Amino acid sequence: MDDEMLKDFVVEALELASNVEEHLLTLERHPDDLEILNAVFRAFHTIKGGAGFVNLPAMVSACHLTENLFDALRTGKAPVTPLAIEAALQASGFVADQLNELSNGAAPDSLASMPSDLEGILTQAIEGKGSAPVAAAAAPVTPPAPASASTGGAGASVMKDGQLDWESMYQAVTGAPGGTPAGNSPAAAPAAGAGDEPRTAAAAPAQQPNRRASDNAKEESIRIDAGKLDALLEVAGESVQAANQAAVLLEKLQQFKFEGTAAALMSTLAETLGRASRYSSELQRATLSTRMQPVGRLFQKFPRLVRELAKDLGKDVDLVITGAETEVDRVVVDSLYDPLVHMLRNSLDHGIEVDRAAAGKPSKSTISLHAWQAGSSVMIEVFDDGKGMDPEMLRNKALAKGLITEHQALTTDEALQLVFLPGFSTKEVASSVSGRGVGMDVVKTAVEKHRGTIRIDSTIGKGTKFSIRLPIELSIIPTMLVRCAGAPLALPMAVVERVVELPETFDEVGGAPVMRDQGRPLPVHSLAGVLGYEPGNERVGVVMAVPHPYILSVQSVEGTADLVIKPLTAIHTSGITGTARSAEGELVLVVGLSFLLDGCNDTERSAVAQV
Repeated sequence: MDDEMLKDFVVEALELASNVEEHLLTLERHPDDLEILNAVFRAFHTIKGGAGFVNLPAMVSACHLTENLFDALRTGKAPVTPLAIEAALQASGFVADQLNELSNGAAPDSLASMPSDLEGILTQAIEGKGSAPVAAAAAPVTPPAPASASTGGAGASVMKDGQLDWESMYQAVTGAPGGTPAGNSPAAAPAAGAGDEPRTAAAAPAQQPNRRASDNAKEESIRIDAGKLDALLEVAGESVQAANQAAVLLEKLQQFKFEGTAAALMSTLAETLGRASRYSSELQRATLSTRMQPVGRLFQKFPRLVRELAKDLGKDVDLVITGAETEVDRVVVDSLYDPLVHMLRNSLDHGIEVDRAAAGKPSKSTISLHAWQAGSSVMIEVFDDGKGMDPEMLRNKALAKGLITEHQALTTDEALQLVFLPGFSTKEVASSVSGRGVGMDVVKTAVEKHRGTIRIDSTIGKGTKFSIRLPIELSIIPTMLVRCAGAPLALPMAVVERVVELPETFDEVGGAPVMRDQGRPLPVHSLAGVLGYEPGNERVGVVMAVPHPYILSVQSVEGTADLVIKPLTAIHTSGITGTARSAEGELVLVVGLSFLLDGCNDTERSAVAQV
């Protein structure tokens, strides 16, 4: 079997399986929705066809039984009961687990066979056993037969809407009508794909229709290695930087007087460089867009997780997802799974009360997962309407563990953020759901790895909100260029409010300089001082738009620029997250977003030093 064919099947089937989970959880609330019943039937039918073609007998068996179940549900032969939905969720989970194993490199013949428990619960659901129907079952409707069911044989097209149709491919290879293996039973299902010789012989009829279909159908998408996209983006970024540097050099050249042919050449050079700059910028934007993915691709994995964990904890929880269409860099999407799982687990285990009635709340609790775009950032919030966090309890716990001193975390907000310190936990014994000896510091580290920030807001008795801010694009960020002690630095524009002129002398509060800005007394921090430079004549202030505003004093402000950031990986420098090249070709140090949001405190280093 072709490895590429298996890889293509796994990618497409995983997407179908994820959609199935979402459909099933919706069906739990709307059991008479015929459209959903049909959609789930089609999904299992399609996965079964592909699984048979690439010889995955256990998956074929599970899909075949589930397909039979949904055929019975949509035609009214069996009722939509909680048992039926549970059976389908278990089947979906089994299929998704096998697909994930394959995605992680497992050999097809190493996969487990279908559990007898799963076969049993599916059979019971098909027979209409279990509790009473969730609601009146949909009226018997016999939907039109799928087009693929009547197009078997080697001459059938295996393409549909520009995509490979696994069901048609299976029919083209095996000649089985409707994609159902001979005997129409789970046991017999894998037989058609067994043996090396039949698969090799089957390749010939499959190739010809595939070729004809490809000639006639316009491909709307292709699958490309992510590493190639990353390399392309880096080249595009460098081309923009080179074009910017060339523009600066040209501007300097134009200060000289040119005559005759030289003047004409300079004019042509200016026009050519302008065109090159526009094209390189367009290339960069186009390349960036190929890496953007909706966060819904990630969010759709969570309803099943929350449902199962809530069931284990004996809690009634509704997960509400909004903003799933918000797009962010694919690297961010991939890296957010573990942090969000950890936050959802904590909300379920720590946040949601066991006895909601005693707290005067509805028995069903709500966890909301919300995403939206804010300027050049993506915001993601996880909110639970649970018991909230007690800042005094958090502070006492951190004191007892030696993570802070008596003079630290004095405000409510500072106490809440203690949750992110390494070694901090509110539970003495780790549970199977959350805790596990791992604190929220792992979440903060994962978010900050991609120049993001995370903070907590909580009200006792009302609930807790985790807020994550991430750059939409990882490699390019809008910055303000400043100079401190002669060194060029870049501040992320996401936290820059405006620039102000600083006075010769400052008022003082507790020995620290303070300046009034729009009626607010704001502390003034020297950027050179907090980064370890020798402070010089700093008469320009940058007002920082952060939860606790302050003013950053710098030597000069030199404009704004979209910079291609190269992260620092080999060394850790306090407050610095990466490097970039200015339009003049000068090496610029990029100040970290988290560092600025935390009031120029290197929380990671200070926390480690205190443990």
